[in-house]
Amino acid sequence: MREVAIAGVGIAKFGRYDGQKGRTNKEAEDLGEEAIVEALKYADMEWKDMQAAFAGSCEQGMAIGHRCIGRIGETGIPITNVEGGCSTSLIALRHAYQAVATELYDVVLALGVEKLKPGLLGAWPDPIWKKMMGLDVIPAQYACNMVRYMEDTGSTMEDFARVAVQERHNATLNPNALFFDASEITMEEVLNSRMVAWPLTLLMCSANADGATAAIVCSKEKLRSKEKIVTIAASVQTGGVYGRGETEGKAGGSVKIQNLNHGELGAKQVWETSGYGPEDMDVIGVYDAFSPSFLWDLEEAGFCKPGEARHLLKEGYFEIGGKLPVNTDGGIMGRGHPTGATGIAFAIEIFRQLREEAGPRQVAGAKIGICHTMGAGPNSVFTMLKR
Repeated sequence: MREVAIAGVGIAKFGRYDGQKGRTNKEAEDLGEEAIVEALKYADMEWKDMQAAFAGSCEQGMAIGHRCIGRIGETGIPITNVEGGCSTSLIALRHAYQAVATELYDVVLALGVEKLKPGLLGAWPDPIWKKMMGLDVIPAQYACNMVRYMEDTGSTMEDFARVAVQERHNATLNPNALFFDASEITMEEVLNSRMVAWPLTLLMCSANADGATAAIVCSKEKLRSKEKIVTIAASVQTGGVYGRGETEGKAGGSVKIQNLNHGELGAKQVWETSGYGPEDMDVIGVYDAFSPSFLWDLEEAGFCKPGEARHLLKEGYFEIGGKLPVNTDGGIMGRGHPTGATGIAFAIEIFRQLREEAGPRQVAGAKIGICHTMGAGPNSVFTMLKR
């Protein structure tokens, strides 16, 4: 397969566009259009250059890609809509990458978009017994996994609070983050925030947001600029593993029973297919819709041993100036979580870091990085970029 480069990226700032309390009202299609236009401008390309598109959302109904792209212009290109929970847009990016790598197309758009209602998101239609037990909402699923993780590793509430504090700090350095203009939070505020599903407190959970992300991928020959070229070194997607004892449709991961879970399996595959290892990464993005997943994601991907992430976090290892910067843009907890747009947002941050465009978040000398999202299904997607 040929090399695939990222030509341009775009983000419709993550926020709340509901027209309430003085906020602007924007529809999902408005957000998608905004991200696409920004990506085209970045790539120095026109819409007529696009040969195909892959788009996705979780909550926007049918044909979100067609509806957003219809704002730009209908040129007859194939538009494929995908859905994979919080992994949705990174799955779209993976399809775009494969389409160019296999020489099916030369220039392809990947898009993720979401406009969410307030309140908790349900996983999907569940049997009545799960609803009666309160397991039909995602925080409850993560809370169960969190308790098991605490028992297995000795992790404490303070460890999870520390994740939230770091993520919100990084978000204050990211103009596209939901919490860019918000105050930083303290350990005490996280621990004392109201309980959502024991032991998850409110500030250990990510906030719903509206937003859109776009990336244009192409062959290196189609790039308008040949400076600081960033290519996709690997892209891997995995699903649930039979015999692991996962509950039906569980998205949280990390209840270690037997065999590899989808995150561990994906990590194993991405290291094998790319020829790189965890020790080679300069900057990474990990899935953190809830603070405990930040810790177990690092461990499952091989960046540290089981139970070790909390100690490294306390030592500053994962800070922007640390040995392995993680979620430099605030991650999901600081950036906000428009589910269908989240995946590409992770890839955009790695892309900007490698091109030295991250401003106060910049990791010095970053040349290679990886991001991971998990999503309902379960799905895991790893995307590695290098310069």
